[in-house]
Formats: sequence, structure tokens, C-alpha cells
Amino acid sequence: MLVLIVGAVFATLIIFLSPSPALTPGLVREPSPTPTPFPFSELTIPSLRSRSYQSELSELERLSQNQSYTSYLTSYDSDGLKINGLLTIPDGSMPAQGHPAIVFVHGYIPPTTYKTTQNYNSYLDYFARNGFVVFKIDLRGHDQSDGEPGGAYYSSDYVIDTLNAYSALQNADFVNPQAIGLWGHSMAGNVTFRSFVAKADIPAIVIWAGAVYSYEDMQKYGLNDNSYRPPTDDSERRRKREELRAAHGDFDKNSAFWQQVVPTNYLDGVSGAIQIHHALDDAVVNIGYSRDLMAILDGTDITHELFEYATGGHNITGSSFNQAMSRSIEFFKRYLKT
Repeated sequence: MLVLIVGAVFATLIIFLSPSPALTPGLVREPSPTPTPFPFSELTIPSLRSRSYQSELSELERLSQNQSYTSYLTSYDSDGLKINGLLTIPDGSMPAQGHPAIVFVHGYIPPTTYKTTQNYNSYLDYFARNGFVVFKIDLRGHDQSDGEPGGAYYSSDYVIDTLNAYSALQNADFVNPQAIGLWGHSMAGNVTFRSFVAKADIPAIVIWAGAVYSYEDMQKYGLNDNSYRPPTDDSERRRKREELRAAHGDFDKNSAFWQQVVPTNYLDGVSGAIQIHHALDDAVVNIGYSRDLMAILDGTDITHELFEYATGGHNITGSSFNQAMSRSIEFFKRYLKT
């Protein structure tokens, strides 16, 4: 078992839209305060930081109830798209400032097979029974959510959906707007981490078996997901990916554009805490992703910790599941001040 909880002050550099040299190891570039639009600028951290996120939950449709919480189906608006989700609200008395909450972001599941009420039920139930409002969102293009699937690594669609869900919870009268965290699995490691960096005041995030943070790690480790189904030739996602490649090429750490996409280049001012869980026998996402992120965070003052498990696979199942869940709940309670 490896536990790392470290912090240090780190230096910053300024990144410009014109070509610039590669980052010096251990240093972090800070975005210009007023980014100028250019092709695919919406993918960059400066763009994600400069835009606003405003949404509200729609009517709650009661789905089920047990002794601990009530489940509802609901939706919210994300850039004009109706994004659905499964919401749980603890039963019993509500804290004076509202319940702590978690935006729960699912990992990669083929969008045509993903189901709101079927996937990740045991994970959601564990958090819900421990007093959290949990909003498990169906990213765009999944189940009945509007839009096409956008992809996690070369699109900001899922980050935008996540941060609009965060806003919707902040506007809910049963949620403490200052006590909302993010949880993400697998591809949502990238989504939640980019969201965490884009909205630098998120108090806490937890990632299980996450993939892709520096984008150099994608080149180093790759992914081995047999469930992945590439977009069809006539899909919007395929078209946008080809346009991105034509405009900026594949990832290049020396490219001024790609430097602005990488969230680890923008850690200055991030004030929350991050906890990561990863199994050594994960055959889908190499544990090197998590270890390399820890090494980068070691050069910052961001509170961070990594828990490694001998077994559990990509979904961290079996005895490792209960251990990882217990640690995740304790972490959220500590940093969401419950």
C-alpha cells in the first residue's frame, strides 16, 4: 500500500498563444487572463476558465426510496443540451447549510449500452448511504441525454457537462454550494481533473483508475479497453477529431496549442485536494498514469494522495472496493467539511 500526501510551493510561467518553448520539468505555466479565440481554443484550459457555467436541476421524478435516501430522475441544461442524471437525496434532517454533494462522472461505457439506472449502482449507493447528495450524470450522447458523445481527451464537451452539473447542484436549495466534490472513474479521471483545474475552487475530487493527465502519459502508456467502440465515419465526433488533427496535429509537448490543453500546466491557484485509487492489476489503465500525476503534484502545494491496491482490476472490485470506498468517503467528509 502506498500513501503519498505531499505539498510544496511551485513556480509559474506564462503561456502565450504564439509558439513557445517546451515546459521546463517541474514548472507550471499560467494562462493569459484574456485568451483570444483561435481554432479549437475551446479545448484549452484558459478557455474553460474564462467561460461561465450556469444551470439548474429540472423537476425531480421520484424513482425509489430506501431507509437512507430517495432516488430521482432529473436533468439540467448544458450548452443548450438536456443532460439527464440520477440524483439521490439523503432522508432525515438536512444540515443548516444543505447537504454535501458529489457530481459522479461515469467512465467509458459504449454510449449505446450505457443506462442511467443500471451502471455504477453499487458505487452510487455507497456514497448515498453515507449522507451525500449524489448526482450521477449521463454525459451527452449517453442513454437519453441530448447530443453526440464528445470524447474525453480531444474535446471539452464532458468537462462542460460536468461543470454545468456542478452549477446545477450549487443552485439546488438542498445542497451546500460550498461543499460539492467530483468523483470520476477511468476516462472520467481526465474529465474530473480537467474540471478541477478549470474551476480552481472545487474543494475535493476523487479519481478511481484514471487515465490521461499530462497527455505525454497517453503516449507513454496508451489504453487497453476492449469495450471501446470508435465513432462512425459519419459522426460529428470523428469529423471534429479530423479537423483538430488538421489544425494542430497530434499531441506535441512543444506545441503552443497543446501546452494549453494539458491541465498539469495550469496548477497555479488550484486550491482543492485530490485523492486517487488504482489497482496494480488494472489491465485497462496502467497505474503509471496515477504515479506520474503524483510526481507532478509533488512539485505543487496541492494536497494529494494515492492509494494502490494489489488486486481489484480496473473497477477496483472485491475487498479492495470496500477499502477504496471507505477512504473516498472519509476524504470527502474531511474536505467537504461534513
